[in-house]
Amino acid sequence: MSETFRTIAQFQYSSEAQIVKGRLEAEGIQVFLADAMTIDVDPLVSQAIGGVKLKVLARDAMKAQYILDTIAKYALDDNGDPIRCPNCQSQEISLFSTIKDVKSFLAFTLGFLSGTLPFYRKDKYRCSRCNTEFDLRV
Repeated sequence: MSETFRTIAQFQYSSEAQIVKGRLEAEGIQVFLADAMTIDVDPLVSQAIGGVKLKVLARDAMKAQYILDTIAKYALDDNGDPIRCPNCQSQEISLFSTIKDVKSFLAFTLGFLSGTLPFYRKDKYRCSRCNTEFDLRV
């Protein structure tokens, strides 16, 4: 009897997928990563092919999805405490990279023209509730 796999998550990089794969396998769920090797060879094609697909057997999909939902997806400070939005006090904060400032834009342009990765980037935080972007002040 042939069993089918079902995609339950997609990741930009295989390292992210490997972490979740380990967690699911620790729970006894068989996991298959599609397109991981392709993205490891050329990370720039990740968005074009839809990232690394984390697949589980269809019979395990609901259990795997539940485990994925229990994994914290939001940013924590150096003490392990949730970061709060300065606008709405939500804890649903995620880290992202931006090239909106001049230094980041110049680094991106130089990296693009020289065929290398950018050597500088600006990381900011974004609130999932109110969409406020902010820097973390230490």
